[in-house]
Amino acid sequence: MNGLDVGTLCRIQFALTIGFHFLFPPISIGLASLLVLVEWRAWRYQDPVADSAGRFFGKLLGLTFAVGVATGIPMEFQFGTNWARYSKFVGDIFGAPLAAEGVFAFFLESGFLGLYLFGRQRVSKKWHFLAIFMVAFGSIMSAFWILAANSWMQTPAGFVIRNGRAELTSFADAIFNPSTLPRFFHTLFASFIAGSFFMAGVSAAVLLKERGNQVARYTLKLAVICGLVVSVMVVFPFGDMHARQVALTQPEKFAAIEGLYTSQTAAPLVMFAIPFNKPPELKAKTEIPAVLSWLVFGRIDAKIQGIKDFPPDDIPPLWLTFVSFHNMVVLGLYFIFAMSYACLRLWHGRLFEGTKFLRLLVISIPLPLVACELGWTAAEVGRQPWAIYHVLRTADAFSITLSAREVLASILMFSAIYLMLLILYLYILVAKVRHGPDEAGGKEVAA
Repeated sequence: MNGLDVGTLCRIQFALTIGFHFLFPPISIGLASLLVLVEWRAWRYQDPVADSAGRFFGKLLGLTFAVGVATGIPMEFQFGTNWARYSKFVGDIFGAPLAAEGVFAFFLESGFLGLYLFGRQRVSKKWHFLAIFMVAFGSIMSAFWILAANSWMQTPAGFVIRNGRAELTSFADAIFNPSTLPRFFHTLFASFIAGSFFMAGVSAAVLLKERGNQVARYTLKLAVICGLVVSVMVVFPFGDMHARQVALTQPEKFAAIEGLYTSQTAAPLVMFAIPFNKPPELKAKTEIPAVLSWLVFGRIDAKIQGIKDFPPDDIPPLWLTFVSFHNMVVLGLYFIFAMSYACLRLWHGRLFEGTKFLRLLVISIPLPLVACELGWTAAEVGRQPWAIYHVLRTADAFSITLSAREVLASILMFSAIYLMLLILYLYILVAKVRHGPDEAGGKEVAA
């Protein structure tokens, strides 16, 4: 198939399906968590503006959750269809967190979401608040189990290999492997950023149409304050903690994302560069001396391994790993700047005035999702050539019974379906935003 073998096509299909699916969970997690604050205010203070905000953004949460579920199911089936050798090798371990995600998290989230969306006038405000709290909790727990499973592929622990299969020896060690918590908190707060920018951008779109809308003013204020807090925290402490974990447990990936080709003491932090694979080098680079060694080990004379220290067959793709990581960092700095400026305007009473900044918030809605995709790319491409780090190579993980033609046909089919889903999602989303929030207040069951 024009040089694309089955293994490459399986990787492309998995990247397509998980990349598209990953557009929706960050919004669901972040938006549900913000709605906890909104509904708490509606319950405790009997605030009609917060109540109307919950009604409006609850509909957007339900829409996003539905598309996320629809796109997530095919992704998991691929373990049996496209990655049979991987599933056979690791099924004893990998199945446990996926089962826990389905039983303890997904059903919790989806069940209470139904109560939240359709029970507003059927249950008290206290129980309605509890419903969205459980939705948010379930979405966070769902993220934990998925990230625990993926983190095990990055830093496997709690297992032995017997009869050509990985067998679980310690569930706790497997779940809480060295990368689980750093990756979980970094990804969780990235999702909070996605939810904050989503709420801020939608609120800004409503204000551009109706400047006096009290619901949009309230949600924009909430979003920018929360957005600033989580934008800072995703960098420090959680981004710093995650980067240090990668440096200590996956040195090849760390060397690739930082563009460190030769081992160095007082290793510099590269701020900008143009990477080349053959020969491996950085051109037009801007760097700060010794900072990388200090960030990882706490002292500037510490030695950090470079790409040339590792066997050539164990080195990840350099260009894509470096570029995706550094563009994620650039976007992270933009989020801090944008939300800082928004809070400054709020402080001076000018957040709801003007047009340019409100439009900037609208067009910034997808940027946290781009950052999430870049981070995922850096993490997964940086793990290559391993499906399970230093245990199972990706080349030994895909199904051998598939033909390249079959995989290519399924890629084209999924691409068409996902394109239609995206168009439908955006169409409904835009229509709901144009309609805007309903008038504040409304009939409600007493607390």
